[in-house]
Amino acid sequence: MLKSFLMLASGAMVLSVAGCAEPAHQPVSSAMGPAPTLEPPKTSLLPTVKIAEAVHWSDGKTPTAAQGLAVKAFATGLDHPRWIHVMPNGDVLVAETNAPPKPDDGKGIRGYFQSEAMKKAGAVTPTANRITLLRDLDGDGVAETRSEFLTGLNSPFGMALAGGRLYIANTDAIVSVPYTDGATKISAATERLTDLPAGTINHHWTKSLIASKDGSKLYATVGSNSNIAENGMDKEDGRAAIWEIDRATGQKRIFASGLRNPNGMGWEPQSGALWVAVNERDELGANLVPDYMTSVKDSAFYGWPWSYFGQTVDQRVKPANPEMVAKAIAPDYALGAHTASLGLAFSEGAKLGSGYSSGAFVGQHGSWNRDPFSGYKVIYVPFSGGKPAGQAVDVLTGFIDAEKELAYGRPVGVAIGKDGSLLVADDVGNAIWRVASASETPTDLAVR
Repeated sequence: MLKSFLMLASGAMVLSVAGCAEPAHQPVSSAMGPAPTLEPPKTSLLPTVKIAEAVHWSDGKTPTAAQGLAVKAFATGLDHPRWIHVMPNGDVLVAETNAPPKPDDGKGIRGYFQSEAMKKAGAVTPTANRITLLRDLDGDGVAETRSEFLTGLNSPFGMALAGGRLYIANTDAIVSVPYTDGATKISAATERLTDLPAGTINHHWTKSLIASKDGSKLYATVGSNSNIAENGMDKEDGRAAIWEIDRATGQKRIFASGLRNPNGMGWEPQSGALWVAVNERDELGANLVPDYMTSVKDSAFYGWPWSYFGQTVDQRVKPANPEMVAKAIAPDYALGAHTASLGLAFSEGAKLGSGYSSGAFVGQHGSWNRDPFSGYKVIYVPFSGGKPAGQAVDVLTGFIDAEKELAYGRPVGVAIGKDGSLLVADDVGNAIWRVASASETPTDLAVR
């Protein structure tokens, strides 16, 4: 009994001391843009652990929209909403989900206390394993009806509609059900199209999903099983990658690799290129390594785990692999270190004003390995000619009280509604926020 107590106390000291690690000396913006500042790495026995405690929104409180925009709740009282998919008729599908059981992830005393820290952040809750349908009947920007659209899933995340079927990326497989326009509930059993890497570690469990423009292919993201392959490269087979799946046969191949934890994807309207938001590695300092978004080239390698932001070698990864480092492509645009940039949606169809007419919205879930905090907001990156062109600007903030270290919410998935609004999933606030032009007038875009 005494031995167990001492072990637990030791673990508590680890996190306590880690929380006092060296704070950032440069702003988050120094690690943003096409050519971010890459500081010398700073490693230590104990990583920085700084968690904003999840307290949820009080009645009437909302995030803060940028000047010229307005925000209100599209839906509240959800159960850990992580991802959004807008259907052709304007219905909004929400994946209410969280991590599956991962008995071999984060084992030991350190893992236990890291789990406790994640609980503080509101990240450890049972998964509802369902997709909920929200419908705005009268076009007032608030969902009047809510229905259990599809249940019995396995930590679902990404969704895509193609060929009259709705495809769902569970944590271990892509499944599908038939879809009829306007349906409010699917009772048909899911059909498995193909497996996805999962297992008992399944460190990055979320799998995003997007269909090609012609609907013949699906693209699924699979994050790494670790921070820097510390569990062994044999545990990383098929991970840290984007998979391309033939929708007719289920056959698949790795489309791009070396992407530590890819999440939101989108088709850039001008170039037609696939873009993805990626979470980079931790424990190299407050401003390393920048998360990023990038166009994805077929068969390209983006560095993980041996290098970052191109060919900057991570000396912690053993054995070294100079051959793979030489192949590593630098991403297009850094989004700040430890911001946990998850959601990605291009502004095509958005009606938020000329300042948001051509670019990408990014949902930043927020840091745990940085002091002071980073992320906890939605940003917008302007594009020109199919590429980022200018500094990112804040679109939706106020999710965090940094002084009191409290998180009212944490933005994840983002999507453009049929009415041109921006929808934001907030998994800690259990809400979907709707951002629109402050001069918006009531529309007739209600779901029919």
